[in-house]
Amino acid sequence: MTTPQLTSPAFENGGPIPDKYGYTVENVNPPLEIDGVPDETESVALVMDDPDAVEPAGKIWDHWVVWNIDPATTTIPEDWDASGAVEGRNDYREQGYGGPNPPDREHTYRFRLFALDQQLDLSPASTTDQLESAMAGSILAETQFHGVYAP
Repeated sequence: MTTPQLTSPAFENGGPIPDKYGYTVENVNPPLEIDGVPDETESVALVMDDPDAVEPAGKIWDHWVVWNIDPATTTIPEDWDASGAVEGRNDYREQGYGGPNPPDREHTYRFRLFALDQQLDLSPASTTDQLESAMAGSILAETQFHGVYAP
C-alpha cells in the first residue's frame, strides 16, 4: 500500500508558515498538494492542529477539520471553499479554517491527512474528537506535514 504525501508550495516541511495564513492576518488556508492516496480510498480527512498549545490553552488546539474530501483531490488551493467536502468546527468555535495565532512563542502546526475506506456521516458542527471517533477502524493510510508560526 502506498503512503500518501502531503506538501505545500507555500512552505517547506518544518519551515515557517507565511504570515498571511495567520488568524489575525488574512486567515486563509495555505495551498496543499496531496499525492499517493491508496486506490481503495473512499474519502480523505484533514486536520490542522497545534500540539504546542497544550501549555497556554490546556489542550491541542484544532485549527481546521475537514472530511469527505474526494480521494481524487491532488490540490487544495489557497483559501479553498471546500466544495464537495465538509468543514467542521475548530477551537475558535468557527466553521472552517482558523489560522495560526500562537499566544506566547513559535508553535508547530501539524497538517494530518487520513485516507479512509468510507465516507463519514458527521454533522458540520463536528469537532476533531468526533472526527477521530468516526474514523476509528477506517484509516487506510495517513501522513503529516508541519510548519512553524511565531507571534
